[in-house]
Amino acid sequence: MGEFRAEIKGRIKEIRQSLQAAQAAGDEDLADVHMSELEDLHRIAARNGVDTGCG
Repeated sequence: MGEFRAEIKGRIKEIRQSLQAAQAAGDEDLADVHMSELEDLHRIAARNGVDTGCG
């Protein structure tokens, strides 16, 4: 489970950075895609008991 936890948290960090970059560039479509990805990752994490530090 440790490897899964690390992978999920790493992906969340990557997607957050990509989301911020898309927002800074004014690319709302890409920002929406990244937001959906984040929601999916948080849902997967919660379903598997991984605390991502976010609500």
